[in-house]
Amino acid sequence: MDIKYVGSGTRYSRAVIHNNTAYLAGNVAKDPAPTAAEQCRQILKQIEATLALCGTDKTKLLTANIIFADMRDFDAVNEVWDEWVSDGGSLPTRTPMESKLVTPRHLVAIQVTAAV
Repeated sequence: MDIKYVGSGTRYSRAVIHNNTAYLAGNVAKDPAPTAAEQCRQILKQIEATLALCGTDKTKLLTANIIFADMRDFDAVNEVWDEWVSDGGSLPTRTPMESKLVTPRHLVAIQVTAAV
């Protein structure tokens, strides 16, 4: 059984690859911007960078979990998300949900899984 840990720190790895699948950790904006749309743009760039480290990209996404601090940001985040995924042409399964996030400044978090 071959398991590869990508970007490991003291508490977690940015991703784990097993059986040609990359499981990414949840991402929040490193510099929480004032809007959920701006945070989403930051998060998607972070995800792209991690996918590249795993040897894959957004065209191979399998699933996505999008966590909102407040579902009222759903439309604003969807606008950014739709533009990002349409650029790659492949649509993963997706689960939106609402939950408290790391800090009150964080408005959205995204976790994805991709084929490698």
